[in-house]
Amino acid sequence: MTQMRSPHTGAQYTITYGDYRAVITEQGATLRRLDWQNTEVIVPFDANEPAPTCHGQILVPFPNRIEAGTYTFDGNTYVLPIDEHERNTAIHGYGYRERWTLESLQESAVTLSWRTPALAGYPFDVTVEAEYRLDEQGLHIAIRATNYGDRKAPWALAVHPWLANGLHGYGDEIDEHNAQCSLMVPGNTHVTVDQNLIPTGTEPVEGTKYDLRQATLLTEQPFDDAWTDLQHDEHGTVTAVFTRPDGVVVRIGGDETITSFQVCTGTHFPAPQHPAGVAVEPQTAYANAFNTGIDLITIEPGSTSTTEMFIAASRA
Repeated sequence: MTQMRSPHTGAQYTITYGDYRAVITEQGATLRRLDWQNTEVIVPFDANEPAPTCHGQILVPFPNRIEAGTYTFDGNTYVLPIDEHERNTAIHGYGYRERWTLESLQESAVTLSWRTPALAGYPFDVTVEAEYRLDEQGLHIAIRATNYGDRKAPWALAVHPWLANGLHGYGDEIDEHNAQCSLMVPGNTHVTVDQNLIPTGTEPVEGTKYDLRQATLLTEQPFDDAWTDLQHDEHGTVTAVFTRPDGVVVRIGGDETITSFQVCTGTHFPAPQHPAGVAVEPQTAYANAFNTGIDLITIEPGSTSTTEMFIAASRA
């Protein structure tokens, strides 16, 4: 267990267990790196730089986009700041912008918390705890949101790691490297979107490039899409599987509250902003949930919503 401080991402909390090592930052409670057997499981970024392309961030109180930054909940309409101007959307919530408070730090676990500010677009008194814990099975992430206010609060979340493809490319060559990786996403349904990446409906994956229910090479890029109607196992767990050409297999998923995965290959991103891997994001709801209500969680006053997720590595 170590701690250092960066002017950009704040304190750095390093936790270890066996073959695993993770670094979590004060800024956004962000997962800055995760290594297994000295191999990068996620694409790391420098402690002295802001997180690129939402890498490793916790997206709360909503993931992805809200159309026009406006939504109606429980009879009231709220307006969020537009922070993706080219698409006129609010994106990825607030939590990644803030410094989180350290609650506990142990050799193999760290917990940080953040209380939502009193913003006009989200005037709800929610306190979020993010616990990262390593054991022999990998990294476990538990996110608990408690509503201390006197009214219901809308809630959704995701985590946004870029899974490393192991080839350390740069720019457009990363698309070729990602095409050597396979991905299994146990989703029966693909979410269709408009030009602003706002959902317009859903379609069965059968017979389309979005059928990733079996391990599939990522030769049909680009992907920046959501899959839903997920197949959970008998324990309520859902798992996506990313396999690299070096034989490293990364499993990522969560509990029954995970209702979708967002996958982004970063195809043709500007070279400095293109992580050498694929974003695979467990979500409790996909884009625009504050408007559609699809899979939206409502936290009653005095209640807590908990989501548990994991990332684990092995060799084929």
